[in-house]
Amino acid sequence: MKIDVCFSPALYPAYHDPEAIVVVVDIFRATTTMAAAFSNGVRSIRPVATVEEAQAYKEKGWLVGAERNVRRCDFADFGNSPFDYTPEKVAGKEIVFTTTNGTKAITIAQSAYRVVTGAFINLQAVADYCVGHKRNVVVLCSGWQDKVNIEDTLFGGALVDLLVNTGLYEKGSDSAVIAQDMWTTNKEDLLRYLAPTDHVARLKANHLDDSIPYCLTLSITDRVPELSIEEETLLLH
Repeated sequence: MKIDVCFSPALYPAYHDPEAIVVVVDIFRATTTMAAAFSNGVRSIRPVATVEEAQAYKEKGWLVGAERNVRRCDFADFGNSPFDYTPEKVAGKEIVFTTTNGTKAITIAQSAYRVVTGAFINLQAVADYCVGHKRNVVVLCSGWQDKVNIEDTLFGGALVDLLVNTGLYEKGSDSAVIAQDMWTTNKEDLLRYLAPTDHVARLKANHLDDSIPYCLTLSITDRVPELSIEEETLLLH
């Protein structure tokens, strides 16, 4: 079996494999937030690509998490911080969710064999999921507005490292080699390595950097959000 890393949604057509598991990752912060929300009892999340779709759900009475350019949308109940989705607020609830990059990537990958969302906080659980399904894996990095970012690529490298070290997987292309090398070289101090990056600067400028250490914490939940399509509606369970 092979694992590969797609650095940006703009590159996904070159990596698409309808028989593969696609692991969508948006470390800062959508897929981290999703994993945290499920750990805190969310029943389901409906990822939508646009603000307009999220607003339409809100007008129908749904709970909505919505973010653009790191800031919570003014109509939304929640933003894109994992700390917004506390057990008191979300346990047993169904939530509609849209973000600048992560939910777009999920919709792009929807025709794969399986689509799950990965983050550092559920890294080991995602690796176990992939091994259990015995399929090729493509890590789809959400990036930033189709540009490559470092934090998502680092996650890709971490998952490559875990799966290759099982002896069951081999690297699918040079992008997997690059990502793994980035991870193994910098895994001992992720905060230091990511300090000068664009997205960290964005979060700091908007006083949202409190979640950065949490987003870089390894394997603290066993929840792996998985996409299903029910009556043409995308749902994460």
